[in-house]
Amino acid sequence: MLNVHLNRRHLLASLGVTAAFGGFIPRLARAAGARDPRLVVIVLRGAMDGLDAVPPVGDPDFAALRGGFPQDGLIKLDSTFSLHPSLVNFSRQFQAGQGLVIHAVASPYRDRSHFDGQDVLESGMTSPGHTESGWLNRALSALPNGQTAQSGSLARGLGVGGSTPLIMRGPAPALGWAPSSLKAADADLPPRLMALYDESDPQLAQTLKEAIDTGKIIGGNNVAGAYGGPGDPKTMAAMAQGAAKLLAQPDGPRLAGLAFEGWDTHAAEPQRLARQLQGLDDSLAAFESTLGPVWNDTAVLVVTEFGRTAAVNGTNGTDHGTATVALLTGGALKGGRVISDWPGLKPAQLYQNRDLAPTTDLRSVAKGLLAGLYDMPDSAMSQSVFPDSAGAKPMRDLIA
Repeated sequence: MLNVHLNRRHLLASLGVTAAFGGFIPRLARAAGARDPRLVVIVLRGAMDGLDAVPPVGDPDFAALRGGFPQDGLIKLDSTFSLHPSLVNFSRQFQAGQGLVIHAVASPYRDRSHFDGQDVLESGMTSPGHTESGWLNRALSALPNGQTAQSGSLARGLGVGGSTPLIMRGPAPALGWAPSSLKAADADLPPRLMALYDESDPQLAQTLKEAIDTGKIIGGNNVAGAYGGPGDPKTMAAMAQGAAKLLAQPDGPRLAGLAFEGWDTHAAEPQRLARQLQGLDDSLAAFESTLGPVWNDTAVLVVTEFGRTAAVNGTNGTDHGTATVALLTGGALKGGRVISDWPGLKPAQLYQNRDLAPTTDLRSVAKGLLAGLYDMPDSAMSQSVFPDSAGAKPMRDLIA
């Protein structure tokens, strides 16, 4: 039995599929207005340094805190903020009015545990340990009438990764996929197994059929030469490209969650963050190029569990902090802006005298996207998507 299980897993992996499916991908009957939107959330696990990704070089106290970090090649956004030089594609999207930066943002979490911070960020709860479902999965169930599937089932989501990210786990049906580095299965193996399972295991046969169909859509998307997992820049781009191929299908998922690893930069941050941001930037470009015309109806939200300390530590890195930056891109956005109630970097302005102080609730950003893209009512977002969040009002004017 063990060998059979492994063979099934290996076959699904060779097709690029890592999770079972709950049904056919539905077509949305109607989206908000004339738009048929997609929402993608990319979780950066490890706490990305927002002060390095989008440095506030116009703040008079910034240089004293970050003088040890190289500042060559920064891309100016406005009189206060610049972009890290690795974010070339995001800069282009920003200049085209499709990129947005929201700075000094944080989830409700105020401690410094990665595990708990990611739990709060992805579950949408106010504290860790309350749920096994994620807010993006619950958003699938809260889509207004008329935006559900024609079949009567709920619109499906997509979770990308070796295991489905918490943000997309839950009762609403969701497709799971991850790029594979395994050799592709021989062409005659899937039909032979289909014939076998049709006779002996109809449920597995249905799962296998959907895996084959998904593999055909994503065909050729692998990560040969990338050995760093979801923290490897090549893998990030492959994950984005595969997700975009599925999202671009007329009957494809409408909400997707991805998780990129490797953003904990306690030492040698300039080198490490440049590499990670390059992978993120390539993935944002992959979404834009692969989605085609669907890009015009898409919003991509990039978030992380918390920020880093304002000051550099003794190993040229930064430690766990509080507020950070959220990046948004997509043709559906009203971009070309940095949105921030900037708290300042003087010692008395820092949170607990060490971190960038949070002034914007990340749930307000997510609510603004759900309201602008899907006409989701405040009551549903405050009660089921982000429970006990009535005080976090949706950020308006994010969607064009």
